[in-house]
Amino acid sequence: MFFLLSWGILYAELGESVGLNGELLGMTILVISAYLVGWLWLKITTLPALIGMLVTGILFQNLNIIHMTDTYRKLNQDLRKVALVIILTRAGLGLDAAILRKHYVAVLQLGLLPWLVECIAISVTSHFLLGLPWIWGFLLGSMIASVSPAVVVPCLFRLRDVGYGVSKGIPTLLLAAAAIDDSISVAIFAIILNAMFAPGSVTFNIIKGPLSIIVGVVCGGLWGAMLAIIPEKGDVYMVPLRFLALFLGGLFSLFISSLVGWSGAGPLAIVSSGFVAALYWEKQGWPVNKNPVSNIFRILWIFFEPILFAFTGAQITISALDPEVIKMGAICLISCLVLRVIATFLVSFGCGLNKKEKLFIGVTWLAKATVQAALGPAALDLVNSGQTSGILPSDEEKHSKALLAVSVLSVIISAPLGAILIAITGPRLLTKGDGNDSKNLEDGDIGQRIDTQL
Repeated sequence: MFFLLSWGILYAELGESVGLNGELLGMTILVISAYLVGWLWLKITTLPALIGMLVTGILFQNLNIIHMTDTYRKLNQDLRKVALVIILTRAGLGLDAAILRKHYVAVLQLGLLPWLVECIAISVTSHFLLGLPWIWGFLLGSMIASVSPAVVVPCLFRLRDVGYGVSKGIPTLLLAAAAIDDSISVAIFAIILNAMFAPGSVTFNIIKGPLSIIVGVVCGGLWGAMLAIIPEKGDVYMVPLRFLALFLGGLFSLFISSLVGWSGAGPLAIVSSGFVAALYWEKQGWPVNKNPVSNIFRILWIFFEPILFAFTGAQITISALDPEVIKMGAICLISCLVLRVIATFLVSFGCGLNKKEKLFIGVTWLAKATVQAALGPAALDLVNSGQTSGILPSDEEKHSKALLAVSVLSVIISAPLGAILIAITGPRLLTKGDGNDSKNLEDGDIGQRIDTQL
């Protein structure tokens, strides 16, 4: 009913652009269909709904149900950026300072080292198997190496609800590490992409990389600190005002940093603003697991999840794909996923975990989804808009389409694989907390704090 009323109003004002043959109506039908298919997929298979959403987008594109002109392609890009802001803000709000202080070594080990190993592995294998130039290989590696909390965390919750992993706070540890993993992945991707396509000297673009990290963290931290006093505590509209300030600040960071050529600063500013704001709000009586602003972002994600995955799937035209790219891309992904499991197992030493728990964390770290869907089309968007990285336009289009194909392939392969392996290996590799040990109770209490973070 609400859809029909909204469509009627828009049709009266905008005319045939939202008519039965209009692109806007087609995009709306795509998003609604993706949501419904994702919901059915989840109910039937218990696997992540995002897989059904992604496949819906691919089907709509290849059955010629939807066609986007340049005007709506730009809208598509902007909506994916909004989804990225939501992802990164939730990552920042989900970082618990108490957990970071207590387990900072383990969080950094698991959040950075496996990511670095997989990033390098993807870069090398894609160079030799897919023929990508080194810089394009590292761009692909920085994107693919990110793990997906959207897949991992619901699976961990199901295990935790029956006691698995709670005794050592494994769900909490993985959530914190995943937030670090996602943040660094998006930031490094943005820095490399900016260095490739931004005008100016190579030396300046290289120097701008680390400066972008510093600028992003500092500016985001200052914005988050300001939200501790604005709006005033006790304001009747405090919750919606805090949400709007954090959300609009994130959008401003992402769009403006891209406009001025410092796109690496935007993602880190979003994460740091969410983290610092949540830190101050916790001192004012909003614990991490009862943060109403975080709850609003979680609700907002329900609407933007089908937008992100359906639109990403709609970028794929199967007839235009090179079968060799798909074959070599799959080999590249699978080999690097195996390497990541091994690397995660090895870097888990010193985290107070036994061998089975280390293996479980390695398996958990397989799933890809949100970051790959958000960043996969980014290079192709720039190429389509006329920007250049200095190589032949035909090669740029070829490489950017390969990046998109591999990013979608990574979601299709790893998201269901990760969810299935977590469900199968969890009861076999993790121990159940008995609830009697004081340490278990303490860690279990910490584990409870992640309920509303994703």
